[in-house]
Amino acid sequence: MNKNHFITNNNYLFDQNLYNTLKECLYFAKSFIFSVAFINFAGVQIILELLENCEKKDIKGKILTTNYLHFTELKSIQYLRKFSNIEVKFFDSDKLGGFHTKGYIFEYETEYRIIIGSSNLTKGGLKKNIEWNTLATVEKNSKYIENILLEFNFLWSKSSENVPQYISQYHNTGKSNNFSMEFSDTLDQYNNVAENPCFINIESTIPKPNYMQKIAIEKLKNFRNYGENKALCIAATGTGKTYLGAFDVQNFNPKSLLFIVHNEDILNSAIKTFKSIIPYKKYGKFTGTSKDSSAHYIFATIQSISKYHSVFPRDYFEYIVIDEAHHITSNSYKKTLNYFMPKFLLGLTATPERCDGGNIYEIFNMNIPVEIRLQEALDKNLIVPFHYYGIKDLDDIDLKDIKLTEIKKITNLLNINKRVDFIIDRMNFYGFSGNKRKAIGFCISIEQCEYMTKEFNIRGIKAITITGKTDNVLRKKLLEEFENNDIEIIFVVDVFNEGIDIPCINTILMLRPTNSPIIFTQQLGRGLRHFQNKNFLTIIDFIGNHKKTFLIAIALMGKKAYDKESLKLAVKKDFNNLSNNIHISIDEICKKEILSQIDNENFNSIKYLKEDYEEFKNFLKRIPKPTDFITFDEAPELFKYIYNKKSYFDFLKYVGDNSFEFSEKEISIIREIESFLPLKRIHEFVIIHKLISEEKISLSKDHILKLLTKYIKIDNFELTLNSIDHSLHYLNGEFYDSSEIQNSNSLFTIEYGDIKKSSSFTQFLKNENLKSYLLEILDYGILRYKKEFKDKDYGVPFFKLYATYKMRDVALLCNYEKKHSAFRGSGLLKKDNNYFIFIDLHKEIDIKESINYKDKIISREFLQWQSQNSTNQSSEIGKNITDNINRNINLHIFVRKFKEVERIIQPYIYLGKGDCVDFTGNKPITLKVKLQNILPKDIFVELTEKIDNTSILSNKNYREEINEKYN
Repeated sequence: MNKNHFITNNNYLFDQNLYNTLKECLYFAKSFIFSVAFINFAGVQIILELLENCEKKDIKGKILTTNYLHFTELKSIQYLRKFSNIEVKFFDSDKLGGFHTKGYIFEYETEYRIIIGSSNLTKGGLKKNIEWNTLATVEKNSKYIENILLEFNFLWSKSSENVPQYISQYHNTGKSNNFSMEFSDTLDQYNNVAENPCFINIESTIPKPNYMQKIAIEKLKNFRNYGENKALCIAATGTGKTYLGAFDVQNFNPKSLLFIVHNEDILNSAIKTFKSIIPYKKYGKFTGTSKDSSAHYIFATIQSISKYHSVFPRDYFEYIVIDEAHHITSNSYKKTLNYFMPKFLLGLTATPERCDGGNIYEIFNMNIPVEIRLQEALDKNLIVPFHYYGIKDLDDIDLKDIKLTEIKKITNLLNINKRVDFIIDRMNFYGFSGNKRKAIGFCISIEQCEYMTKEFNIRGIKAITITGKTDNVLRKKLLEEFENNDIEIIFVVDVFNEGIDIPCINTILMLRPTNSPIIFTQQLGRGLRHFQNKNFLTIIDFIGNHKKTFLIAIALMGKKAYDKESLKLAVKKDFNNLSNNIHISIDEICKKEILSQIDNENFNSIKYLKEDYEEFKNFLKRIPKPTDFITFDEAPELFKYIYNKKSYFDFLKYVGDNSFEFSEKEISIIREIESFLPLKRIHEFVIIHKLISEEKISLSKDHILKLLTKYIKIDNFELTLNSIDHSLHYLNGEFYDSSEIQNSNSLFTIEYGDIKKSSSFTQFLKNENLKSYLLEILDYGILRYKKEFKDKDYGVPFFKLYATYKMRDVALLCNYEKKHSAFRGSGLLKKDNNYFIFIDLHKEIDIKESINYKDKIISREFLQWQSQNSTNQSSEIGKNITDNINRNINLHIFVRKFKEVERIIQPYIYLGKGDCVDFTGNKPITLKVKLQNILPKDIFVELTEKIDNTSILSNKNYREEINEKYN
């Protein structure tokens, strides 16, 4: 019966990390033993629910740890000891010798499962670090388990139950090694130090650029080399935007600097940051109380500089930084920036979408050197990770027949004493990372805020209320009290977006039903700043029974789901395909309801799209512009509206939100340009964007190459030049079929070595509203491309692995010289020595048997593909596909699970190139193809696994599945 399993936390290659294995092993165990050298609270918190389930089922446990290297945290032991079924002991390595075991033992009726390897009981050991562990299943009379238990019992007998004394001893004597060990969980360890969001040189304490800042500094330098004089940096809150500004100013070394902020508190903090990097300059303030105009580097509030800018000559400042640059379209900023003439202008913002009017991207000439959003900021340790717990709310909280806009009814249901006790119980159960609990509770109304504040204070937990109606003076006073005194929690409503941004927050309570993925993510982001002794943020979401529970899944996934099936898969798998730095656990009953709701929702129906749009519009408090859809990861996909109504403008017209009228001809121009979306090649939009403001562009490839290098990194100049040539002919309509030619507006012509706007298009662009709208669409397309393809130029043969493509996208990218509509209909298409294989894994029910090809994914490395019925092994095509390596034929593999979902034709996922390693049969030939890139486990599971809505813990076969898995 003995069987071994390899367990690692490599989520690229494997679907099973140590945490998932512990979860499965604990669920049916009779007893368990953990013997680990190091335990931290981050590791304990993510298994608390597993241990609580063990306590309910009276599964006994023993946990042995040590003071070896002075790492194990007192809080982690205190939380383990709360469970009545668990004993904890401490091995004194100072007296008895080094202790470095990492073993997890589970007892069953007739067998043991033993995990031995490298993982400690830390979050890194369970989920994130590179760890090697082996799980062995052995019979109870095995000598192997007898020896392990003999060893453990010996160590247990030598150990003390007085764990806190040992830990307190090394904490009190200053011997604790928590700092170095805690941060060894990440390769970028010192990015996490305290509140400073940049790299710290431990020897000299001189700030050094972090991951985001290094990228931005290099690109800012490149922009200036190309003659650009302004740029906008977009980075998530807490990632170090002010430090970025200081580092680039240091590089530029201007004689004079103007740094503009919108309040004096931020101004003082910015001066402190700049002085830490550029200490030798003379700094001054230009505010309501101080007008120092003689300093080299002046830090000003916009209120003062907009009134007194004429104190300075127009060219006085060589470099200007605008903090919170999304305010740049306001009159005070316009007046100031229209006056000054800097050599370089830098905008810094985390929220470009909050720009109230105009196009912030156009103001900065589309120069975006860096755009670090939440996912990347988490992966690069620029912000603290989070642990999210979705808990089923009390059964009394039944909202299924109440609209989420009925605030009063929901408030009345939520404001009950029983629920307050439940919230406090769960809050205490999960705990927090840090020295003191500093929590924020998001409520649905002022009444709920005030009720929760009163009830928490009655129960001895100091709480305050801040709402959208709290005046600024009182708000500032309350926040200072919260940061500096014993207040544990702020209950808030209508202030999630700004005004509540406190680094010390280590706990977030979601106390209202989620009705917006965007608001959910905004609220989550309030606690992600680094702070001393805060290693992660705890989020507790009380999920009530309402009709839009599925929005939680959309919020957590953002735009990372391919389709409805992948969203369901993410829910089922606890979102384990997201960042290793986070932990997400959703109650199984809630999970089942979410899966059911996803199944019943048509995400492409006009009803859903209208609701989605209205939610986004209400969040922005204005009609969404095209570029708004790219600045939020959680925003709806713009091209869904385009698919449904031919253009975004048509959709706006349909919902009654077209703020200006266009003629039918102008609308047809909009439709033609929007038909490019989503971009898989950026060239056309870059050329059109340039032609909007200029009459013509030289067809000199060097000239267009220079245009492209502003937006993308070009690795293969020859291929890029070929693609430029192809894109020019594409814009000239040379690859359109007859119907496309009929609907085309002939916007561009090629004449005398130039590409020009047609005379009719030039005439239409005199309408400033049309011009502005088209620039928004072009900016959206370019920004989305840069985001998806990470600034690289992916042309043949450089398709991006695991990106999605339609057949016509492939025709475009391989510079197909014939009509692109001809590039369809067959499972195999050719261009030169590139063969493109398109595979539908699930065929239509009524498909003809003659074309019901037996295509399938065999494993992470191999797939089976059948050629067309007419292909013979002796034919040229047959020889090329079966002997592709020797014949220098590239087989590009494109796969989709379903051809159509909710009446929308699905794109293919590009799996990279493959090579034929075996083949049989004729007409069709059955090929076994080895992929050159092993499939990531999440893509493999996505394409091969069938998702049902059964809760894993209610599945009658779950025990059998687990036993079969490990036996």
